[in-house]
Amino acid sequence: MEHAPPGPDRLDADDAEEVDAVPVLSDAGTLDVRRGPGQAVVRQAAAVAATSFVAGIATVALARAHRVRRARRRARRTMAPIVASRSFLVDVHLLGPRD
Repeated sequence: MEHAPPGPDRLDADDAEEVDAVPVLSDAGTLDVRRGPGQAVVRQAAAVAATSFVAGIATVALARAHRVRRARRRARRTMAPIVASRSFLVDVHLLGPRD
């Protein structure tokens, strides 16, 4: 019969690991200096930012192309040629009673 690994319901007092929680110091000359895990995070963040920027530019370009295409379609439907166009800025104020 195989011995199953101890689970939460099978822990015995003999199976518990004793830890003294004392830090282990190494010699100063034996440390291996490598690029830390922070480098990977920085690279990943830069890649995400660049990809998001490119996706945003592509979305704006597609939206503008769609708007131009729609305007051309609308211009073809009109029967008479447009001679002039005017835009007016309208500012409406609602006045209350005078005291």
